[in-house]
Amino acid sequence: MLGRVATPKPREARLATEDQEIELKFLCEPRDLEALLAAAPAGDTEARALRAIYFDTPDGRLRRDHVSLRVRESGGKRVQTLKRGEGFGREEYEQKVAGDALDLSMPALRKALSAPRRKALAPAFSVAVDRRQRMVAYGEAMIEIAADLGVITAGDRRRAICELELELKAGSPSELFALARQLARTAPLYLSYEGKAAQGQMLGDGAELTPRVQPRMRLTAGLSAAAAFQAIARTTLGLIAANAALVRETSDEAALHQLRVAVRRLRSAISTCAALVGDGEAPKIREELKWLAGTCGEARDLDVFARELAGLKGKAAADAALIVEAVAKARAKAYAKAGAALASGRFRELVLSAAAWVETGTWLTDPDRKARRRRDMGARAFARAALRERWKAWRRLARDFDGLDAEGRHKLRIKAKNLRYAAEAFSPLFPARAAARMVGRVKRLQDDLGALNDAAVAARLVKTLHLDVAGREAAERLAARKAQDAETGLKRAAKALARLSEADRFWR
Repeated sequence: MLGRVATPKPREARLATEDQEIELKFLCEPRDLEALLAAAPAGDTEARALRAIYFDTPDGRLRRDHVSLRVRESGGKRVQTLKRGEGFGREEYEQKVAGDALDLSMPALRKALSAPRRKALAPAFSVAVDRRQRMVAYGEAMIEIAADLGVITAGDRRRAICELELELKAGSPSELFALARQLARTAPLYLSYEGKAAQGQMLGDGAELTPRVQPRMRLTAGLSAAAAFQAIARTTLGLIAANAALVRETSDEAALHQLRVAVRRLRSAISTCAALVGDGEAPKIREELKWLAGTCGEARDLDVFARELAGLKGKAAADAALIVEAVAKARAKAYAKAGAALASGRFRELVLSAAAWVETGTWLTDPDRKARRRRDMGARAFARAALRERWKAWRRLARDFDGLDAEGRHKLRIKAKNLRYAAEAFSPLFPARAAARMVGRVKRLQDDLGALNDAAVAARLVKTLHLDVAGREAAERLAARKAQDAETGLKRAAKALARLSEADRFWR
């Protein structure tokens, strides 16, 4: 199959440097590997058996620093590799070694760990895959395609893996995404931000099926505004991809929740950084993210409702018992709907399109002077301006709290949530203690307003359940009890709002 010919975008990165790896990794099914390779551009295919041992310190220092270290054997030859970073582009350092033992004098390793920690390195897990790889010309790029089928082993735990990797060897990164889209027309490809090192680490911890939660962002003052946004967006996209995979595999309630949180964080980041990333693609990405949140919303609402019912006591528990079966049936249908959406072509295209936009979008190459100035602005200066705008948007609505109806309070909750997400994302650029105090107060208000919103959502959900007469009467009594609790909830929310209004704005 002939590769497409494309004109590179101006100012776009053209080459993966010697110490940098630029790749896309996809989860796929073993039965689809042959078809995917057949659909790829022509080239000589090499079959290799790869066996790798990954190392870390007993306290997991490399993992915490987002560094992986391995010795890989293939055809009797061994290469020691250290990778640093996450996602699309990572630092990569390699050198040949004589055996499975590490060469502790490797310059990149000496930079990553002190001498005592290097001496403490020990095998953590192993990876064995049968790889078929092919170097192809695609457009103006050279891309290595690798199809891996194998297993990760950590102690007595094992996990099968099947992946397709596209690594840029030369040329424009946009060609990686173009080739990925071409191959995705042949078989389902799910973009993944978790490499074999991350998967092995989680397997060793017994956490491979644990929902992925938002980590503290690793932003530094030396970053540009563009680089800071990319770091935030990559993190949220990784959470979306990983938690979606868990929901498809396990229908895990917590994974569904973390998926929706990540979707909201990414939508909020795009909105917060609109002055920076506001090209023609941004609204489309936000709209598709809104669709994704909506497809999982019903299941999440029913999860919250079911948990509330389970916690009731006395007469309320008796009423809950009359509707719990109907709620369970509705949850099963909602999860089936969410699972279908997360397995759909629309979802796969959304994640791939969002990643392509983050890494190669026109917002990165706009030659306009103001656009260039915004991209190159220091991350801290940009964050300060963005947080000021988020604060003002929240305060405008908060001033009229006593006059807000349920819909108005819901809008205020969204404003508070967006303020919190922006504050959490940019907090590493500012004094930690002050940022934590602000985030804590925003979260308290968000939780109090959320409890009020949950009551309104529960009232709507009850109307969609298939209930008999006794069930409907029980649901009405539960709704009335919720309405009585709302008065107390309003008072709590008012106090939380007052405390937040007095909070020190850490970005000033």
